[in-house]
Amino acid sequence: MTRFSILLVAPGILVSSILLWLQPWSLQSKLIIFAVQVVACLLIGAALHDHIVRPLQTLANVVGALRDEDYSFRARMAVPNDALGELSLEVNALADLLAKHRMGAIEATALLQRVVGEVDIPIFAFDPAKRLRLVNSAGEKLLNLQAEQLMDKTSSELGLNRCLSCENESLVELHFTTDARWFVRRSSFRQQGIPHTLVVLSDVSRALREEERRAWQRLIRVLGHELNNSLAPIKSIAGSLHARLVGAGIKEEEQQDFERGLNIIESRAASLNRFLQGYRQLAQMPPPKSQSCSISTLAMRVAALETRVQVKVVAGPDVTLSADPDQLEQMLINLLRNAAEAVLETDGRRASSNGSKGQAAEASVVFSWTRQAEELVMRIEDTGPGLMNPSNAFVPFYTTKPTGSGIGLVLSRQIAEAHGGSLELGNRRDRQGCVVKILLPVKAHQQAPDPARGVR
Repeated sequence: MTRFSILLVAPGILVSSILLWLQPWSLQSKLIIFAVQVVACLLIGAALHDHIVRPLQTLANVVGALRDEDYSFRARMAVPNDALGELSLEVNALADLLAKHRMGAIEATALLQRVVGEVDIPIFAFDPAKRLRLVNSAGEKLLNLQAEQLMDKTSSELGLNRCLSCENESLVELHFTTDARWFVRRSSFRQQGIPHTLVVLSDVSRALREEERRAWQRLIRVLGHELNNSLAPIKSIAGSLHARLVGAGIKEEEQQDFERGLNIIESRAASLNRFLQGYRQLAQMPPPKSQSCSISTLAMRVAALETRVQVKVVAGPDVTLSADPDQLEQMLINLLRNAAEAVLETDGRRASSNGSKGQAAEASVVFSWTRQAEELVMRIEDTGPGLMNPSNAFVPFYTTKPTGSGIGLVLSRQIAEAHGGSLELGNRRDRQGCVVKILLPVKAHQQAPDPARGVR
């Protein structure tokens, strides 16, 4: 810019110098006029430099700041009716627009991170190498680790390889979750041009169990109706035939055979009827009637009912639930009875192997509870043989006991879920035995006043 300015004024200074030299003036006057002319050219050049070069340098600095995502710089001399001024106005408008878009992107990203963090379903993002790049709080809870410990680990190390290899929108079972089925949704997105895979898991276990329970209820209703129609006449005919045998004039040996056969028919019909009535509990359990319920009182009362083994109650906080105490009591009775029978089974095996029952007192059942935030966590631990096939524990009619019905655990979980909670069953990690974990929400009980009782 400076060189072109010199070339621009050089011809004029040369011509004016020649004209000054030809004038009949003194040498001093000529030099003074020449110096004034040179100074004037320098001043005009400096003004042009400041008017053109400085705004261009400012615009260059503003563009550089925009490239570095710094939107605080603005161009000077942004005035209309001027080429550089109009350019400065456009650059400033561009900076304002980029700053607005940048702020919107930051706010949208913060909102997205907040939503992803608060949503109650596990979300994971993997890069092409199947390394974890994003996880929300539900994913941390599922894997029982913090995000800092999970990042950069592969899907195989996290136990999520099946979520990337299975078909989209399909059901999978994860080895680190018990009795849970997950619905997997996958989608792709790009970050800095690199493709990533987004995995969203939804726990559909409760919905599937509810649908399965409805199917069992419909089946039980149909079977119950048909069997009742057949059992009643069978039992009535067997009783009538038994009455007609008296004085029928047949041989005593034949009469005893007939009586024995008819007794078997009657007893088996009665047993089948009792068997059926037990299963009908699954189809006819009423909804819970909530009222104030103290867990301490309930635990002591239920533990006192089991006298076959020692039940140790480890008291926790005295929590008052809004629940149906009759249904909760039935649930805990079923679970404690199962734990006691498992302990007795272990005692019997130990006594058979040792030839005595001297170590039977070591086995026991521990019933404890704690409160975690807005949930009551109850645990029933035993020292029995543990679960051989945990996947079938909650299958209706499935039992490993000679006299079991296969509905105790199913009914117990149904009661827990009817109260908005859950029931989990697994083997103990510290020693042999089984542990039952019941989670129930702690809600403030609000009971409407009864007008008939009046005010006390």
